[in-house]
Amino acid sequence: MASQSKNHPYRGPTWATYRDSIGDRSELFGAIADTWAPQRALYPGSYVDLSPSTAIPSVTYIDVDRRAVRYFADPEIVAGDLAGRTRPGAGGNIEFFAADYAGDLPVGEASFDLLISLYAGPFWDNCQRYLAPGGLFLANASHGDASLAALDPRLTLVGVVRHRDEKFILDRTALEKYLIPKKPDAADPDLIRSSGRGIAYTRPAFAYVFSSSVRQD
Repeated sequence: MASQSKNHPYRGPTWATYRDSIGDRSELFGAIADTWAPQRALYPGSYVDLSPSTAIPSVTYIDVDRRAVRYFADPEIVAGDLAGRTRPGAGGNIEFFAADYAGDLPVGEASFDLLISLYAGPFWDNCQRYLAPGGLFLANASHGDASLAALDPRLTLVGVVRHRDEKFILDRTALEKYLIPKKPDAADPDLIRSSGRGIAYTRPAFAYVFSSSVRQD
C-alpha cells in the first residue's frame, strides 16, 4: 500500500471520524475474541471501520468505495487510527482489497475463521466458501444476511449481540428465544433474496453469531 503524496495530503474519512457517526464496535469484537479467539477475519463492505483489528490478529477488509480504497492506501493513517487501541496480539496483519465480494476474491477458500457481515448485503450467499470448518459468521439482519443464515441448516446460532446505551453485549443464553419470525411465511429464502430485507423477529438483536460445523459446498 502506497502512502498519500505529501503534495496531496489525505483529507477523507478515517476510522476516528467514522466512529463519531456509527460509534465504536471494538467492544463487540473484543467480546468475540474473548469467547472464540478467531485469528483471521474477512470483512466485506468494511468502509473504514477498523474495529475488528483492535481484537483480532489478522483482518482482510473488502470494499469498492473509493473513499475506503484511498484510506487503506496509506498505512500510516491506518496505523495512526489503531495506535493505542489494540489488544495484545491484535492488529498485526491488515489487508485491503478493492473488490466486489460478489465476485472471486484474492483470498483462499476455507481460510478464515470469522466472516463479518454488518450492513453488507448478501455476503453469506457469495462468500461462504471462504469460511473454515467450525468458523464463525457474524451478521445482522438489515439486508437479510442473518435471516438467510438462520435458515441454513449448516449453521448453528451460538450467540446474539445486543446494543444498548452505546454498549455491545454478547449473550449466549436462551438462544431459542431468538430468530422467531413475527410472520412465519416470511421465513422464505427466495423472498428474502428478492426483497433484500431481513425477517422481522419477535425478539430482535443487533447481530447474530453462527457457527459452521461443516465445510461449505
